[in-house]
Amino acid sequence: MRHARRRIVRRVTRLAAVGGLLLGGAMVTQAAMASQTPPAAGRTLSSAAGAGDTGGALVARLGTARTAGDWIGADGRPVVAVTDEATAREVRRAGAEAKVVAHSMNELKSATAALRSAPRVAGTAWAVDYRTNRVVVSADSTVSAGDWSRMSRVAAQIGSFVRMRRTTGTFTTRLNGAQPILSTGGRCSAGFNVTDGRSDFILTAGHCGPSGSTWFADNQGDQQLGRTVSSTFPGNDFSLVQYASGKAGDGADVVAIGGGNGVRITGAADAAVGQRVFRSGSTSGLHDGTVTALNATVNYPEGTVTGLVQTNVCAEPGDSGGPLFSDGIALGVTSGGSGDCTKGGTTFFQPVTRAMTALNVKLIVAAQNAGGGSSSASPAPSTSAAQGAVTPSAASPGSSAPVTGAPGQTLLARLTDTRNVGPGLLVIAGSLIALVATRYIRAERDRKAYQRYYSATWG
Repeated sequence: MRHARRRIVRRVTRLAAVGGLLLGGAMVTQAAMASQTPPAAGRTLSSAAGAGDTGGALVARLGTARTAGDWIGADGRPVVAVTDEATAREVRRAGAEAKVVAHSMNELKSATAALRSAPRVAGTAWAVDYRTNRVVVSADSTVSAGDWSRMSRVAAQIGSFVRMRRTTGTFTTRLNGAQPILSTGGRCSAGFNVTDGRSDFILTAGHCGPSGSTWFADNQGDQQLGRTVSSTFPGNDFSLVQYASGKAGDGADVVAIGGGNGVRITGAADAAVGQRVFRSGSTSGLHDGTVTALNATVNYPEGTVTGLVQTNVCAEPGDSGGPLFSDGIALGVTSGGSGDCTKGGTTFFQPVTRAMTALNVKLIVAAQNAGGGSSSASPAPSTSAAQGAVTPSAASPGSSAPVTGAPGQTLLARLTDTRNVGPGLLVIAGSLIALVATRYIRAERDRKAYQRYYSATWG
């Protein structure tokens, strides 16, 4: 009876060990496949999408006297606002949708110029709404009744296509993103890694700190990242933080989206109205929304910034400088806005193309890390989506990639992380030990049984 129980135990142990080997092998294979990122194909920025002109190319060709902006429709097709039917027919022949409006872009730009020339009121912002053919002036809760009345009179003098509206919250810079960077002046977020060919830099918001600011990766000031070597704010809102080592290191083409995950950046482009976009920040994580306007002007308490991308993506203090992207294409860095990620709000972004041109730097993208040349890409149009928090596993902001160099991650944490091959290797090792042990125990028992038999026979 006792021998029967031993045989059963050994048999169960062997079966469990074999099962463990199969399971461990499957875990290692799955982890290895998950960690592989498809190679990023180099694509070139172009004003045309395939054989047909995009909305932006049509606007450039037809001129601002005959058009009033373009945007991405709900079906993903470009829509161009035009001032007459003849221009509308040209747009339709080019494969885009046309919408006839009353005011040209020249008239809309003239309205924004009149607003800029009026006395500055902190807490106000304006942008051209291409889809409604209006200039929308927003005033936050800090704008007094007297200033509201004065701004309303200026708007009335310009024309009925200038719309005034009140917003909740206040327009503020988001000082305090993807990975946090800290200095004595406050906390911001790293945006994108860029290079001038000799040194690497972090492109982030200009209001985060003046030139000479020293940045760290931890609260204790032990991990120095670098120093701000160029900063522009107000007017624009961008700055360069030069890495202390001179190089960004591994994963320079990846922006963090939370949970140890990241998105591989393959190029840079200008945002389009109606485009679905993602913003990542260390305070509020990954959120998505749509671009609602371009060339927005915001009168922060610290000064006025122009040429911003306006979105309905939320942001909170600490998200400043964090990346705005879509389908792995860099679009902007977080400047400021109103509201929060509980109630929603408006967030403005400094376009990366404008910042990189002014700073004479290029984006560090996947093709460069792979040994290829510098490449950039144009954003794929996508339909609008409701604003909200996005879990990294549910989002499609671009090709996924692991975030490297995350502070505080120990070897034990990496081995026990189910995203890595460590757990599978541990299961395989345990199964092998169990198999060897059962074989050894069986061999020892057979040897002792033979000794007893031999002694009884020949003793």
